[in-house]
Amino acid sequence: MDKTIENILIIGSGPAGLTAAIYAARANLNPLMIEGEEVGGQLMTTTDVENYPGFPDGVMGPDLMTLTRKQAERFGTRFVSSNVSKVDFSSRPFKVWVSDKEYQANAVIISTGASATYLGLESEKTFLGKGVSACATCDGAFFRNMNVAIVGGGDTAMEEALFLTRFAKKVMVIHRRDEFRASKIMVDRVKAHEKIEILWNTQLVEILGDTLVKSIKVKNTQSGEEQGLPMDGVFIAIGHRPNTSIFKGQIEMNDQGYIETKSKSTYTSVDGVFAAGDVQDHVYRQAISAAGTGCMAAIDCERWLTENS
Repeated sequence: MDKTIENILIIGSGPAGLTAAIYAARANLNPLMIEGEEVGGQLMTTTDVENYPGFPDGVMGPDLMTLTRKQAERFGTRFVSSNVSKVDFSSRPFKVWVSDKEYQANAVIISTGASATYLGLESEKTFLGKGVSACATCDGAFFRNMNVAIVGGGDTAMEEALFLTRFAKKVMVIHRRDEFRASKIMVDRVKAHEKIEILWNTQLVEILGDTLVKSIKVKNTQSGEEQGLPMDGVFIAIGHRPNTSIFKGQIEMNDQGYIETKSKSTYTSVDGVFAAGDVQDHVYRQAISAAGTGCMAAIDCERWLTENS
């Protein structure tokens, strides 16, 4: 076992974790980041990013994360490219395992993010970033004057359907049941919108195209009848899952599994453990807001270490 006790150990390598690493490294805290096997978070599956400040012509998601990682590395961040298998936050120093290797740290920043829930279709993977998206706020502007479909029946699906009407020519909401589970006010807005069409009792069974999405195949859940529909984009809005399974029993979470942070801070229920990004944010879920909370976590952590060293 490596007996070295780290100042700060950062778990996760998306915008939140890497921003925390930049700030912690510049504060001479020599952070160690366990970045995982899927380095860079959700932006690694995103093509054009046009809403991140500083890139007037847009930037590819993987390029943005590569640049941010280089910046963190420049200031002295060290990286372990493996997944965390277990943690113990019951006492300091905190313990974090990668397989059977144990790391110890005086403070921990959790930035493991959240993963969009998908339908499980092979064609979803094929066209991810090529017409398939799980974030209308991120990608809606790419579908100006086009026909798009959104799958889901909750408030998020309703919000995203309404958002997409700002750009798309037509928005088709596909729902497997005959009523939405979303709040009544949101349902009423969707039903009343002239650009939105609803397909009830319908499930998406396949996404078709060449290099980009061109059409979809849907099936009626009652009759079993299938039909093809021309479509330029598909948005999946059936939920997100925070990547927090390894922290269960170690830290307070809400009913959905998002880590609870104290008001206007990144402090968690465990003194010395901080959380940033989508792992604690189920509202905004943007790269820029994740980066902002990563900055907050590093500053919170630095001040906490000063007071508790």
